[in-house]
Amino acid sequence: MNLTIKKILLSDMETTIKSLRKQSLEKLYNHLASSQKIYAPIVTSDKQVEFRYNPEFRDVTFEHIRSTLSVKNVVFPKIENLFYFTNTKEESIIKDIDLNIIPEVVLWGVHPCDSAAFDILRSIFCWDIKDEFFSKRLEKITVITLSCHKSDEFCFCTSVNLSPDSVKGSDIQLSLLQNGDYQAEILTEKGNELVSQVPDLFEQPSGEKKVIAGVKNKFDNKKVTSNLSGVFEHPFWIRNSLRCIGCGACAFVCPVCACFDIQDETKGKDGRRYRCWDSCGFSLFTLHTSGHNPRQIQSQRWRQRIMHKFSYMPDRNNALGCVGCGRCSSSCPVDMNLAEQLEALQNI
Repeated sequence: MNLTIKKILLSDMETTIKSLRKQSLEKLYNHLASSQKIYAPIVTSDKQVEFRYNPEFRDVTFEHIRSTLSVKNVVFPKIENLFYFTNTKEESIIKDIDLNIIPEVVLWGVHPCDSAAFDILRSIFCWDIKDEFFSKRLEKITVITLSCHKSDEFCFCTSVNLSPDSVKGSDIQLSLLQNGDYQAEILTEKGNELVSQVPDLFEQPSGEKKVIAGVKNKFDNKKVTSNLSGVFEHPFWIRNSLRCIGCGACAFVCPVCACFDIQDETKGKDGRRYRCWDSCGFSLFTLHTSGHNPRQIQSQRWRQRIMHKFSYMPDRNNALGCVGCGRCSSSCPVDMNLAEQLEALQNI
């Protein structure tokens, strides 16, 4: 079958547009799952949307607005061993982690906001020294995104330079068509390689229109960034952080937050060093051994969260630290709505 039906120039390769019938999705999924790990979203018994490894296709959802957690754990695990060690009286013997054992993983049904986060995470983990653990995991994933045909009041991707059908970070993007089939945009060499395994499933474009969700623009991120440079001591931070209980939920559900702690854990002579997720919203995050804490109160920690994402990162990483997924707002137990606060900062 001719795989060059219709092409659109995108970055350094040409994108191929195909159609994928609804009944072909299961064939594609089962083919992939038969030979490798596939990480796909399901709806749990308590109505949460979770990504799990190799679920049955019948359990995979295509109707979710967002998963409870992002998929950043595939490239930045919650807990990740860095090396093992054995202590003797004379020396410490280090055993490195073999990064070659990291398996290849297909991410299935990831929304565009989550796939866009991979480039932002790369700007964090590889901006000065290349993080080998992150880079190897990123190298091992193939991303099949599902453009958003639903949204809710928490979504604000259009306010952070994205859209419900953005293709950033994607290898193949699936989009629901009005007739119930899907458009497939093959965007990278990884995507081409996957299609070449089952070419007969991918047909000529049908001409049907895509079903794409509408997401209202809520604020001007450039104006927010500009305003933040002059409001470090503004009473806004105290007033708008009074509800915050410092639980860290916003950081743990965020696809971009990358704060971590490093710990040693020992049992007798043997031990391991690992890193684990952390949050700048925790009171212990900046606590010095001396007892001094440069961010003593929650308003200072809330300020740091917003300043980092919308001021420091645009300056240092040339990227916003937010993809507008809305998880932080939808998960917050005290209704700290980030988009509303950014809208207020735009007009401060």
